[in-house]
Amino acid sequence: MALIDRFLAAQVKRGQLVVTHADGMVRTFGAPDPVLPDVAIRFTDRSAANRIVRHPALGAAEAFMDGRLVIDRGDIRDLVNLLKGNSPWERGSSLRPTLPIRMFGAVAHRLDRINMARRSKRNVAHHYDLSDRLYDLFLDADRQYSCAYFTDPGNTLEHAQADKKAHIAAKLLLRPGMRVLDIGCGWGGLALYLHAKTGAEVLGVTLSEEQLKVARRRAEEAGVADKVRFELIDYRSLGGTFDRIVSVGMFEHVGPAHYGTFFRKCRDLLVDDGVMLLHTIGRMGGPGVTDTFTTKYIFPGGYNPALSEIVRGYEGTKLIPTDIEVLRLHYAMTIDHWYDRTVAARDQIVALYDERFYRLWTFYLAGAAAAFRTGGMVNYQVQLSKSRTAVPLTRDYMGEAERALRRD
Repeated sequence: MALIDRFLAAQVKRGQLVVTHADGMVRTFGAPDPVLPDVAIRFTDRSAANRIVRHPALGAAEAFMDGRLVIDRGDIRDLVNLLKGNSPWERGSSLRPTLPIRMFGAVAHRLDRINMARRSKRNVAHHYDLSDRLYDLFLDADRQYSCAYFTDPGNTLEHAQADKKAHIAAKLLLRPGMRVLDIGCGWGGLALYLHAKTGAEVLGVTLSEEQLKVARRRAEEAGVADKVRFELIDYRSLGGTFDRIVSVGMFEHVGPAHYGTFFRKCRDLLVDDGVMLLHTIGRMGGPGVTDTFTTKYIFPGGYNPALSEIVRGYEGTKLIPTDIEVLRLHYAMTIDHWYDRTVAARDQIVALYDERFYRLWTFYLAGAAAAFRTGGMVNYQVQLSKSRTAVPLTRDYMGEAERALRRD
């Protein structure tokens, strides 16, 4: 029996996987399951199977991208869900590379996540300066490229992203005229929302030149460029003070070596009764390393922190944790929408880039959704303040404010 067959026999117990080898040999693993899909794949050469045994995630990704792993029944999301569904985070995972590769990957990861200012800008550009057209094809109209908030699992992506913005705004306790800093402002949607809904004045900062162009254009078109400003600047270079700070989907690019710097800078930028909200992907377990596929193809320099690492980052800064919320399945549901829209736009994406990029993007989205559905990833929303009296004694104010924002 080939090594890949032994690997899959140990891995796939629920759901059925049919594998056709490059020499025509057919093997079947697992059994039909009411939850997990049945998938059929085919290897076009022997090297693909051997590569997967040595380094499962990266090997499978590259074999799929290069057309050496062909899916004959189902799609890449089905294959990822089948494999990840057999090894949920709660039970531990057998999808691990060999020891030498793990050791090399850990060293490379620690070097890669030393995210100094010049490297930070280059890393951001790698992902966020892709074609505007690509993001238009799979994101909602407001281009919210972060976890949505599903108050009802049946809600549309647009509805859930609007609810996310209301959820965040409610935690910021905003009033007209307050000065808000949005660190990692993306294409400007949250900053524009906060001003429109509360009258706060917002400064959004980004390291993406493409995002900056779009955000500034949107503020001009809305006639609020004097109240909602956007700058191409590293947060570490900012001065002045703000009543509120919000950061959504940016902390993943900071790197553990700089968490203390990040929180100390936020404390320096906050007024004495200021409040900040950090929204980030995080790990349910302890500190780890970013998988090689993600660092190589998607987010170089990226790292999703454990909650313990976030806490250690603000310990000693005298910032007071006033609320911590864990969003468990919301991002899986968000990415499901992105995946469906990506598949529907296949021809446009292939025309923009090529077939290999389309396969890369679907693998990325399928793997990301599985990481939140059965893997060890969640989203953390951490509210911090310089004053223990800056927010109400109970969380009731959040729901009340959210309902009011949705009615507007």
